[in-house]
Order: sequence, then C-alpha cells, then structure tokens
Amino acid sequence: MAHCYWHDALAGAAAGDLVTLTGEEAHHAAVVSRMRRGERVLLSDGAGTLAEGVIDRSEREGVDVVLQRVERLEAPRPRIGLAQALAKGDRAELAVQASTELGVDAIVPWQARRSVVQWKGERGEKSLERWRKVVREAGKQAIRPHLPEVGAAVDTAGLAAMAEHWHLLVLEPTASVSIAQAPIERDVLLVVGPEGGIDPGELEALEAAGAIAVRMGDHVLRTSTAGLAGLAALSLRLGRW
Repeated sequence: MAHCYWHDALAGAAAGDLVTLTGEEAHHAAVVSRMRRGERVLLSDGAGTLAEGVIDRSEREGVDVVLQRVERLEAPRPRIGLAQALAKGDRAELAVQASTELGVDAIVPWQARRSVVQWKGERGEKSLERWRKVVREAGKQAIRPHLPEVGAAVDTAGLAAMAEHWHLLVLEPTASVSIAQAPIERDVLLVVGPEGGIDPGELEALEAAGAIAVRMGDHVLRTSTAGLAGLAALSLRLGRW
C-alpha cells in the first residue's frame, strides 16, 4: 500500500501537475520512510480530494510529486459524529484515533459533569490541539479523503444545544431502546459518557433536548470503546460498510 501524506492545496489540482510536500510531511517521506524517486504515494487535503502520484524528487526540504490521478469525493450522508466525554489517561485519545480510522465525520469533546479531566485555559487549548493532531495522523493512516472536524469542548448545555442540527443518540447501558432500533432521520451524534457514566441530571437534560438513550447489548463498555462499537453499528445500518 502506498504511503499517504497531507497537502492542503489539492482542490484545483489535476493529473500532470507537480506538487511539493514540505515541513513535517517532507521530512517523514524523505527521512523517516526513505521514499525515493519513482515511488508511488497518495495525497489528501482532508477536504474531499484524493490524489495518486509518483515522487520526482525526495529531499528533507521538499518532496516533489507528479500527480497521475485526482479524485473529488463527496462526504457520506447522513453524517455520524462522536461527542466524546473527556477521560483521564489516554482513553479519550484512543477513542479519537480509532473513531477517525472507522470513518467518523465530526468529533466533539464533552466536558461532562463526571469527567475527571478538566479542559481549562492553556491546558484546554493544548489538549484540543493534541486531539486534532491525533485525527490528522489517524486520517493519514486510514487514507481518508475527508478529515473529521474536531470542535471546541462543550459542556452539557452546549451539547444539548447541538440537538438543533444533530440527532443525539446517548449510549446508555440501561436504555430500553437498542441502537439497532433507534430512528435515523438526519445527521447522528453519538454521545459517550466518562468512566463513571453519565450523570442522571445530564441525561435528563439531553433527553429534554430531544436525545434518545440507546443501549448496545448486555455489556458495559469503556469510554474508549463504546463509541467505536456505536460507530460500527451505525456504519452497517447506513450502508457504509
């Protein structure tokens, strides 16, 4: 499989054009992966363009690629988003990484009431940038033409307000409705709680905004895996897989 790299200026590119990788992408291609002239690579801009090309020059400062094929791909509809509660350690980042590989279309960091981690001030800004970097790296690994957007962290009131544009499905082990039975009429936002579960008051607030609590089988999943299982189930239901 060819290596995939990001290039932000592919929107107007066509077969036969020469584009140049710079910065971290060039360093990774030329130094880390030791890609050489004549080798095939894939390029994506994360906004729907996927290109295939052949390396013409490979140096630390820049890697020139002659494009052979350029595709513009539509984003899947309806969209599937993930509202991931902040969690200690690397659990939330693991969920962000794997959900990107699985095809999630948007990621929302959720400052839930029971989240041990608090995103405030400079720490919050660094953590958000870290999630976005994880998404870029995972998207490259999965060769995604569309990268999911990682929005700013929201509290429960902000999450409930998103019900205006998203159909919220809250993953809750005690729910009476299965994720296989939940209606899907528009873009879906899966809501995953923290390690201690979703606070009852928060669940009530989300349901009051129109969210539906759904369960996945008889087992209680970790915050790092619950969203992934939900994404898989919805991807099958929507014919993505």
